[in-house]
Amino acid sequence: MWHYFPGNYMWSYQLVRMISQSYFGGGEVNEILDAASKMEVGNFDSFHREWMRLGDRSLVQANEAIDKEAVETAKSAYLRAANYYRTAEFFLQPDDERKIPTYLKGVESFRKGSELLEIPPRIVSIPFEGKELPGYFFKAKGQTKGPMMVMFGGLDSTAEELYYGPAQFLNERGISLLALDGPGQGGALRLHQVHSRYDYNVAGTAAYEWAVANLDVDPDRIGIMAVSMGGYMAARCAAFEPRFKVCAIWGAVYDYNDVWKKRPDNHPLANILQHIFGVEDMPAAREKLQHYNLRGVAEKIQAPTYIIHGEDDRQNTVDNAYNVYNDLTCPRKMKIVPTSSPGSAHCQVDNITETYEMYDWIKEQLAR
Repeated sequence: MWHYFPGNYMWSYQLVRMISQSYFGGGEVNEILDAASKMEVGNFDSFHREWMRLGDRSLVQANEAIDKEAVETAKSAYLRAANYYRTAEFFLQPDDERKIPTYLKGVESFRKGSELLEIPPRIVSIPFEGKELPGYFFKAKGQTKGPMMVMFGGLDSTAEELYYGPAQFLNERGISLLALDGPGQGGALRLHQVHSRYDYNVAGTAAYEWAVANLDVDPDRIGIMAVSMGGYMAARCAAFEPRFKVCAIWGAVYDYNDVWKKRPDNHPLANILQHIFGVEDMPAAREKLQHYNLRGVAEKIQAPTYIIHGEDDRQNTVDNAYNVYNDLTCPRKMKIVPTSSPGSAHCQVDNITETYEMYDWIKEQLAR
């Protein structure tokens, strides 16, 4: 993976992530590089400031375009602004007074932009244990009672982010997408205080049953997928909800506790992890982490399962993929993007085209 900021993997990864999403409306490469050039490496206020500057500038462009009834320009600018705001919020600590307003600006911008799409997504809210799991239903063009994937993001993803790639890849293959903020994610956490849980299958079942009752989809052609830490979530959902017909793991997580054993208590995401779990300190978070593993779980998956993982993944090392694959007893397929080649970084942000085969596989499976 290209390191724009030499010696700072976390910042470089976020930059490459943005560049990858720019191809799907989530930014403009030269704007992104210009913003990066103005940042003081390691100064998180400068990271926030420059992404906010881009977000605000794009939002002005969007609003000016709307005033002129230039719908296409407005759509593009709103969608860029939304992803710039998402990134501006990324490293903000849970108690930072800027966090929620930045998040809400991103959501509002995304909704204004997405309602201008040819097929606007349906804003959804799934009842969940007295609270809500917010998200979007991206319906594939021309589909009636068609196939659908339920998708959760990762530790730091939002449902809005899943538009910049996954929703478009699935829709062009005739597959609808229910993109959700699950427990510990996006609006579920920030607005409804739904914290993460190791038994993520409870949320998966709630999503499946709500979709069947409320959406125009085929209940016999619904799958589950997730990205990054979501590799654990998708596997857990498939293991305990047999009505999911396929499972796609975009970045495997066999033991999330093992991932954090390698990280210090002052890791940049440590406070965010505590907030996601709803605990006060890292010892309590590490206690929760002990339950986040797939031992005795992966072998319960019955649905055909696809795993994609980069050999250079520095966040969830490749042994996670090998361990999940070897525990599976269902029909299985695994793609490892080899070391030192584009796409070998965490979740293929350095070459998203490596994931196309996964989407082709999903289409083939759900067509049956």
